[in-house]
This record gives sequence, structure tokens and C-alpha cells, in this order.
Amino acid sequence: MGNENHLAISRREFARRAAMVSAGASLSGTGLLGAELPAAAPEAQQPPTPPKLSPEGQSEADSSLQAILNEYGSRFSDTQKADLRRLCTEAQPVLDRLRAYATENGDDPALYLKPLMEREMKPSPMTATPKPAASVKP
Repeated sequence: MGNENHLAISRREFARRAAMVSAGASLSGTGLLGAELPAAAPEAQQPPTPPKLSPEGQSEADSSLQAILNEYGSRFSDTQKADLRRLCTEAQPVLDRLRAYATENGDDPALYLKPLMEREMKPSPMTATPKPAASVKP
């Protein structure tokens, strides 16, 4: 039973992994889970052109990159910093579209968590326990 413990993950780690997979799947065009890897080497692929950003969007992407580098800059190599710049630039159009969606204070959430109950809730079978003998009063 000790072996099962190291394979289990905490609820927090499960939620973190689920959020990362969900975010990756929503950002990738072909899908993250079912896509096959291309046969060509990654070096042979041309990098995609960065999206055209408005001046406000570009300044926001630069400021988010700067905030990350101010906090964790010493932990990243130069290639990782270049990847961060690319990721901040690619995420900005999605953020702009999300912010353009008009909402009011009274709007309900778009999605509700409605757990599906696939099994009936049956009372658990009681183990046979003898009932205490009732004291007989004369």
C-alpha cells in the first residue's frame, strides 16, 4: 500500500495539471491531446510570424513580459526569455478578444458545474449486528 501513495497526486496538483492541459488545448489550433507529432525535425520548421498587435496590445505584452522577468528573470536562460517574449505576444490577441466581450454585473456565468450522477445512491448494506436483548420488566 505504500507504493500507491507515491503515485497519488494531491487535489491541488490535479487541478493545476488539468488547467494547464485545458489552456494548452484551447490555445493550440489542432488540439493538444489527439494530434500526432510531425515527422520533420523541429529545427526544420519555420517559426510562425508574430501576430500584429495594436500599440496598446504591444505595450501590454511588453509590460507582462517585463513583470515576469522582474520576478523570475534570473531563473531563465536566453532561449527561455525569447520563448517568454513569443508567448506573451501570442497570448495578447486572445486577451484582447476576451476583454472586448461586454458583461454586466448581473450576468450569470457562461458555464455551470453540474456533476452527472451515473449511479443511484443506494443505502449501504448494513452488516448483521445483533440487536441488544431488550430487558424484560415483570
